[in-house]
Amino acid sequence: MKTIFAAVAALGLLTAGAAEAKITILTCEPEWTALAKELGGDRVDAVSATTGLQDPHQIQARPSLIARMRAADMVVCTGAELEVGWLPVLLRQGANPRVQPGTPGYFEAARVVGLKEAPQALDRSLGDVHAAGNPHIQTDPRNMLPVAAALSEQFTRIDPAGAETFKANLAAFETRWKIAIDGWQQKAAALKGVPVLVQHKSWVYLIDWLGMREIAPLEPKPGIAPSTSYLAELLDKVKAEKPRMILVAAYEDDRGSKWMSEHASIPVATLPFTVGGSREAETLTGLYDDTIKKLLAALN
Repeated sequence: MKTIFAAVAALGLLTAGAAEAKITILTCEPEWTALAKELGGDRVDAVSATTGLQDPHQIQARPSLIARMRAADMVVCTGAELEVGWLPVLLRQGANPRVQPGTPGYFEAARVVGLKEAPQALDRSLGDVHAAGNPHIQTDPRNMLPVAAALSEQFTRIDPAGAETFKANLAAFETRWKIAIDGWQQKAAALKGVPVLVQHKSWVYLIDWLGMREIAPLEPKPGIAPSTSYLAELLDKVKAEKPRMILVAAYEDDRGSKWMSEHASIPVATLPFTVGGSREAETLTGLYDDTIKKLLAALN
């Protein structure tokens, strides 16, 4: 009899463990970790391969990341070649069939967003260009809505038992997010039409959202650091445009921006770029709160 009771108890523990199992998610960037937690709640366990102070184009495929890839039920990345330098290595060395491209466990956010700046011709001599278009979609919070809907649907495919939870969380997120977007746009009204320089072509979606005007990037080609002589030439070209600030991501080397700031007498706005890019941007909401705050501070 004791043996039967023990077996029943063990079966109960196994059943409870199965019921409590979470979708284990490895994201490529912190914004997708934050979004996954918003939508999945207690049914997901998400960690990011990068931090808010790392360049998402270039990271090392460390053994710890390979181990996480091997254990993951799902991989959530930006796509559009943003992670082309390291994600394929992780996928290959992780050898996890659940998260390979084409499976329910592989998700690219850029696939559900209309990408900007798609090149007319592919030529590596032009610098770090992306064939599908500019991948930095997270700088416009409006892009989070289609990504959230698609990601929630993907969660349901992997965890059908959580369908109602995912549906409810998505609805709550969409309601709250639309209100937040309206608030950010009202706060940022003074930025409309403001001419700006950018250190790297990272801000096209942010600039489009807020109605600012990009004059020029400081880089002569995407991903190529500007020389002092190049910056001096650029300064002569843009003086008439009267740029009001220079946009720089928190993870970037800002020496070129500082040179331009000193010689053009305009401020540098160092923006968080993603979740964790500043002390104030530790959440998805905080990311855009702090971005607007820093833009307005630079303007004023």
